[in-house]
Amino acid sequence: MQTDSLNKQGVQSLAEGVVRRDPRSLGRALSLVENGGREETYELIRALYPHSGRAIVVGVTGSPGTGKSTLTYELARKLRETGLTVGIIAVDPTSPFSGGAVLGDRIRMQGLAGDPGVFIRSMATRGLMGGLSPATADAVLVLDAAGFDRILIETVGVGQDEVDIARTAHLTAVLLVPGMGDDIQSIKAGVMEIADLFVINKSDLPGADKTRLEVESLLLMRSESLSEQIPIVKTVATTGEGIDRLLSTLEELQSRMEGTRRMEEAEIQRARRRIMELLRERVIRAVLRGIPPEHFQELVEQVRRRSTDPVSGVEELLGRTQFKGIV
Repeated sequence: MQTDSLNKQGVQSLAEGVVRRDPRSLGRALSLVENGGREETYELIRALYPHSGRAIVVGVTGSPGTGKSTLTYELARKLRETGLTVGIIAVDPTSPFSGGAVLGDRIRMQGLAGDPGVFIRSMATRGLMGGLSPATADAVLVLDAAGFDRILIETVGVGQDEVDIARTAHLTAVLLVPGMGDDIQSIKAGVMEIADLFVINKSDLPGADKTRLEVESLLLMRSESLSEQIPIVKTVATTGEGIDRLLSTLEELQSRMEGTRRMEEAEIQRARRRIMELLRERVIRAVLRGIPPEHFQELVEQVRRRSTDPVSGVEELLGRTQFKGIV
């Protein structure tokens, strides 16, 4: 049964396999949602959605070289020691040749291979500046429906543009390393704004205390109360130092958020965002289905030659479909 030719019964069977946490079904389901934009994908989302909503999603982000993969691995290992199951989505750079993910993170996490309570999936950014593709939210849905207690999303590490993770995860950990200096100042307008906690990784290196003071100063500049609310944890992921403290801090933050208006608002925003993404995707597909490919290509050429403008081109496309009433 291939995911590119599933009928409704096949999708239901696949969904049942996901709920049973069958590894093969999980792999097929994640491939289906990553490809996206097909009726089988929508059917799978419908089938799995009632089984979701229980997992806690933690985002791990930060600049390249901060040790995100190692820390994610250690955090997953500690979670397993407590008896919790873990799904990991490692968002990798998109290959310019295949469009797929470069599987570096999954290779680095081979120490978790063979544990039935862990499932690791590499996904591509698809070139999106926000650091996550829309399929990441559906991948979270798949792992959530499979009953994983915690889902860790390790982002690709593209700098201050990588803020989508805060809209997908319940908690976001931003990794820094000693010696970043001016880099901390340069990313404060992006990634620094989304942290629920900061992790100073590689804190055995010189300058860890200075980095902590720099982060505390930035938080104080934003808000004195904010500086009291956002924890800063020092870790050395390669040795496991500080991971227990990180885990307990995450659990404390989660307990603090449960049942609050902030968490409710975050869930509302996540639901609104996914509806808009799907609406945009389906409207584009519906429009393009009603346009002959040669006509669309001709319109592209007209815009390129500037014999028409993009706005008029879109209005012409919509005028040829059932959406003509909105132009």
